[in-house]
Amino acid sequence: MTLAAILSSVALLAAPQAAPAPPPGGTPITPIQASKIILVGDSTTAVIGGWGPSFCADHVTSFVACVNLARGGRSSGSYFAEGSWDLALAEMSTPGFVQTYVLIQFGHNDQPGKPGRSTDLANQFPVNLKRYVEQTRARGAIPVLLTHLTRRQFVDGRLQNDLVPWAEAVRRVAQETDTPLVDLNAASAAVVQAMGPMMSARFAQSPLRPRSRPPC
Repeated sequence: MTLAAILSSVALLAAPQAAPAPPPGGTPITPIQASKIILVGDSTTAVIGGWGPSFCADHVTSFVACVNLARGGRSSGSYFAEGSWDLALAEMSTPGFVQTYVLIQFGHNDQPGKPGRSTDLANQFPVNLKRYVEQTRARGAIPVLLTHLTRRQFVDGRLQNDLVPWAEAVRRVAQETDTPLVDLNAASAAVVQAMGPMMSARFAQSPLRPRSRPPC
């Protein structure tokens, strides 16, 4: 299954429902019953390089508000500590939406060697994820956990998916908390391995080109 297909299945969770109601003029209309999707995570979800912008643009309908609050370089710990999670909680409290879904993806920056960001795999990382799940539900929203995209690292033609332990931790938390799971790590690893190192390199970001100036 492709990444787009997996993410589309999440969008279907927010399919709108409508009930007719007569306006003052007597002509029946269909009142909108909109949902919201909030994206929380790191650069692999964020604008400029992540999957979030394409997901919001191409895989939800106009009945669904899609808010991308992912930020590059964040871990499950630093995202909370800096106050970004508070912004997500505020978005969950916005009235007028039938359902609010919160897609949560961390792991890349939780690995060791990243000062101020890395978290302990055995304790801190799963505890952080459970806190996100619990606080999302406390706001009346629906949490969805995502395992993180694989890196494109190859040795002798074989993908080196060094994020497997963190992906497994996300799966365990999803099972323990009865939270819906989208396994992007397994899906992306299968796709990248099938493509190989040369073809998968096409997913790399293109260098930014300077904008041409109009003639004076």
